[in-house]
Amino acid sequence: MKVGIVAASRTAYGELPRWRPHELTYLAVEEALAKIGLPFRDGYQDIVTCSSDHWEGMTLTDIRHGEVAGGHLGPGEEKVCDDGANAVLLGCVKILSGQADTVLVTACCKETEVLDPSVIENFAFDVPFQQLLGLDFTQAAALQAVQYMDRTGLLPEDLARAVIEARRKGKDNADVFCREEVSEEEVRDSPMLAHPITTLQRRPFCDGAVALVLASEDKALSLSPQPVWVTGLGSCCEAHNLGDRDLSSPEALRAAAARAYGMAGIRDPAAEIDLAEISDHYAHQFYLWCEGLGLCEDGSAARRLQAGNFDRQGPLPVNPSGGLLCGVPRYVAGANAVMEAFEQLRGEAASRSVGKPPRIAVAHGTSGPAGQHHCVIVLERGF
Repeated sequence: MKVGIVAASRTAYGELPRWRPHELTYLAVEEALAKIGLPFRDGYQDIVTCSSDHWEGMTLTDIRHGEVAGGHLGPGEEKVCDDGANAVLLGCVKILSGQADTVLVTACCKETEVLDPSVIENFAFDVPFQQLLGLDFTQAAALQAVQYMDRTGLLPEDLARAVIEARRKGKDNADVFCREEVSEEEVRDSPMLAHPITTLQRRPFCDGAVALVLASEDKALSLSPQPVWVTGLGSCCEAHNLGDRDLSSPEALRAAAARAYGMAGIRDPAAEIDLAEISDHYAHQFYLWCEGLGLCEDGSAARRLQAGNFDRQGPLPVNPSGGLLCGVPRYVAGANAVMEAFEQLRGEAASRSVGKPPRIAVAHGTSGPAGQHHCVIVLERGF
């Protein structure tokens, strides 16, 4: 049995005070369903929503997101409170298990409604010890960056280059939050958040939503002449305590990737994958995740980026959309990576299109401090 993606849509990402979170979800759902003429509520058997009670300041946020996705007096709905790639994974599992033949997946977050994100991020840490230190995700990422730089020799200018290249690609993406190009000096001199991470080296906080329609093989072929098949799925979580992990070596990512590649029959990801969309919440993570996904040798990602290997016209384009450093909301990030890969494989990425028509793509989502949890999804063009 196969799972196909047949439609996807998203809102633009940015500061969106006009819309409430579930209204953003509805905008994405309405457009995704319209693309394939699928009826609201009656056109699918299950719904998977992705949202966060912490970030919306209320409990049971999936109720309102589920309702605008058709869940009221309609299909069943389940919530994923994690990166959106996991919502896509759950939707695939529902189809592969025979529970549904069509599933609507949504992901939404309004980060700009939160005055101090570090307060929410602090809840992710060990209660009796690390929470009391006031740790947040940026401080954890800074510990990771220092350790990774020490191990590989990565330089501050390499961190700046990751942002510069992301923004250079992002200027062609009308949906990301930050499209302006930046210089090395601007990246280096932006306010320091936690050494060595400056403001421009962290993903900009923003609002937005994405929706995707998944279907079984027969249903997908009836809904679209251009399905994109999900051929590999992998998910893994590392230890909760930061001190129990080697932050410079993403073991959970390697394990998730190995599972996804094994399911997809990929033996040499650097040679067989045509493009990748990864979730680089911080500049150093662009390099770290490329290596963890097996897209290049350990410690070589910075050299490959500088050489143009990851450009849209390069041998292995990575984040042709610009990636998270251009502004994609958390929780939405992994589902957005799946949508970006979907559009690339269908030849619908417009100015973001890679040079060589791709056949296989990998999408990646991550959550937790210093990339504690990872989800990897392999997609293949089905036409």
